[in-house]
Amino acid sequence: MPVFTLTDEIEFPSPHLAEEDGLLAVGGDLSVERLTLAYSMGIFPWYSPGSPILWWSTDPRLVLLPDKLNVSRSLRQTISRQTYTHTMDRDFEAVIRMCARVHDRSKGGTWITPEMQEAYIEMHKCGLAHSVESWKGDKLAGGLYGVAIGGAFFGESMFATASDASKAAFVFLVEKLQSWGFTLIDCQMTTEHMMRFGAEEVPREEFMLLLRKALAEDTGPAGSWKNRDKPDMPDMERKGP
Repeated sequence: MPVFTLTDEIEFPSPHLAEEDGLLAVGGDLSVERLTLAYSMGIFPWYSPGSPILWWSTDPRLVLLPDKLNVSRSLRQTISRQTYTHTMDRDFEAVIRMCARVHDRSKGGTWITPEMQEAYIEMHKCGLAHSVESWKGDKLAGGLYGVAIGGAFFGESMFATASDASKAAFVFLVEKLQSWGFTLIDCQMTTEHMMRFGAEEVPREEFMLLLRKALAEDTGPAGSWKNRDKPDMPDMERKGP
């Protein structure tokens, strides 16, 4: 299959035309409009600093159905001790920048380039990208961010500077998503870390069916999740599950 070169038009080729490794297209931009279309088609950007923007649709795809979340006994104990306090959309910019910093240090480079950070910050301002923060006292100890459209959440990255901080944030997120009617969490790349939470690989055809169903779910309008459960209340911290 050829790798497609994108133009200024906000469009993508069919994900079914991706290379065996999942690479579908190159170029384009990281505008809110293009990113929203990409995610709704099961496509995501992933590239190295200095590289053109690369767009992927992997097959198989790692997904987690919220009702299949698996939490280890030790992690449940950490959560039940309320080691961390969790918030949503309290400090998106800090979360994405910490994700970039941690990955840069641990892997000698990160795909969360300054350009990517600014793009997702703009998505956040539009109510499409969201963060979950784990706090230990007044210190940000871990967190994650991703994109939400319909009843699908597309996970992007997580970080932790304290034991289990990002894992606790993820459990908090999944349980919230399930209570809000979300039916799909897209984990994108296969990792043992996510599989331990109950994520599983599915063929592209099955993923696209799950995605179409999730996108059709009415889980409320786009907007901040800071006080989603208490829309009439002022900003406040919320304890973990």
